[in-house]
Amino acid sequence: MSRAALLMLADGRFPAGGHAHSGGAEAAVKAGRITGAADLEEFCRGRLHTAGLVAASLAAAAVLRVPVRELDAAADARTPSPALRVAARKLGRQLMRAARAAWPSQELDAVAREFPKGAHQPVVLGVVARAAGLGASDAAHCAVYESVSGAAGAVVRLLSLDPFDASGVLARLAPEVDRVADLAVEAGRGAVVEGVGALPAASAPLLEIGAEVHAGWGVRLFAS
Repeated sequence: MSRAALLMLADGRFPAGGHAHSGGAEAAVKAGRITGAADLEEFCRGRLHTAGLVAASLAAAAVLRVPVRELDAAADARTPSPALRVAARKLGRQLMRAARAAWPSQELDAVAREFPKGAHQPVVLGVVARAAGLGASDAAHCAVYESVSGAAGAVVRLLSLDPFDASGVLARLAPEVDRVADLAVEAGRGAVVEGVGALPAASAPLLEIGAEVHAGWGVRLFAS
């Protein structure tokens, strides 16, 4: 395994497009649900145990070679918001483009051909992680970290929040990030035996509703 590859995937500077998305934070700020570090921590905790768990489970299952088409359909079923589905596929397409430059492989080429408009980002993340020589736990950790770090970084820009406070939020959530990643790997292993129905389907209705509202804004800082 290459720990350097894991650092690359989790690095916000990796050109996978995540910097353009707030993970629902922009809509939450506009609605007054995030006003400072304390609110951000609760928002991130909610994302971690819902969207983060689902994404990490899909990523882990992809590393463990659950069929990509089945995982992509499972991701669709777990994403009620059309706006979030569009965003997930755009992010998946961008991640695939960056990954094929970094870790060329026939498998990545095949997935790119099968999903020309992009598969869901967590599914692509798992396929990419395997191509980079990483395991299911690595992919799960990357997915759950992304689920909170993107929102934290967005709120720094949206509210001019002190970056030290945002970093403190992520540090305090670290033990929970580890636990959720472990749960995701366990779920991914379950999907190998029982199929994608064994994957979690934790819901976050406010994220889904906020995504639809956000998609209709004429002016916004983030794509989602």
